Amino acid sequence: MALAKKEVESVVCHGSGTIRKEYIEKYNSPFAIETAHLKLRDSDLVCEVTRSLFDTIRQYRESFDVYGTKLSFEWEQIAGEGSVIYSGYEDAKRIEVLDYGHLLPKEIAPYTIRGVYDDEHEHTSFVQGSGHGGSHPHLTHEFIRAIVEERESFSDAVTAANWTMAGICAHESAMNGGKRIEVPFPELGYPPCQVI
Repeated sequence: MALAKKEVESVVCHGSGTIRKEYIEKYNSPFAIETAHLKLRDSDLVCEVTRSLFDTIRQYRESFDVYGTKLSFEWEQIAGEGSVIYSGYEDAKRIEVLDYGHLLPKEIAPYTIRGVYDDEHEHTSFVQGSGHGGSHPHLTHEFIRAIVEERESFSDAVTAANWTMAGICAHESAMNGGKRIEVPFPELGYPPCQVI
């Protein structure tokens, strides 16, 4: 969504599999996996988002793939294996995704790489992926710099609300058998998630 610089207009999501009863009650969701298609406003693009947290055997993965007419990019499937750049139908090259912690203040730069910072609350997202791929320090720094520089942040309130509502509406769609849901746009006076 950020690469396209577009808001999510609507979403269709399907749930798959069933998690343990104690998780269903805790998370108000029966699904082991949810896969959503997010239609972008004023665009021919659709983003696919898949979420699997419980009772699904695989490595932890927070990633994205991008497909274009000249190049495509796929995040690594197995930790440490490397991502792939495609430059033709048969041309593929493994690459290492670079860390850009050096662009941050030295106090927060180390938090972009894999690591566990609280041994009592270890979580796989940090062990395998530094929490959302190391994005937290960058997002925090951008937000604080926007305040200091008295400018709009890249992820402003409208953008953050749209991304959040897209996820909420995706779950609502899954809970309603994959029905299409319009994502609300408060600035346009749209109502909360509605099944169409």
